[in-house]
Amino acid sequence: MGNYAKDTSVSTELSRLEIEKTLIRYGATGFAYATEPGRAMIGFCLQGRQVRFLLPLPDINGDEFRYTPARRNERSEKAQYDAWEQACRQRWRALLLVVKAKLEAIETGIATFDGEFMANIVLPGGGTVGDWMTPQIERAYLTGAVPAMLPMLGEGERS
Repeated sequence: MGNYAKDTSVSTELSRLEIEKTLIRYGATGFAYATEPGRAMIGFCLQGRQVRFLLPLPDINGDEFRYTPARRNERSEKAQYDAWEQACRQRWRALLLVVKAKLEAIETGIATFDGEFMANIVLPGGGTVGDWMTPQIERAYLTGAVPAMLPMLGEGERS
């Protein structure tokens, strides 16, 4: 678990609500929230874009929750749940920090909206820019070749 907010007592629900209120304050016109085992999602519309963050959540049955930090003793069911819940609270606080920092950077002119949220902008097919770009970046580094800007054009057709 990261160090930021590792001891927070703020519930995940209050952090989610604070994210929503922050987004509304900066002009978001919609907000969505969903969870499933292992992750949560927030989505919102802002500046003509749909944005989605997937928040990885820990597995309650993971060894880091089943055992004490020294790994000598197994925790009680309640202690295991409490440790897992703390890790979830920490992650939600970290997501709030990220969203606030990005919005403030945009507001003060340090960055642009697209620049700050690029990886999380939802494309028409439902994936994000990050989903689309990550394999291309990896391929470029492995091959040393930059992908064609217009892949439908053959190599000889570029001008």
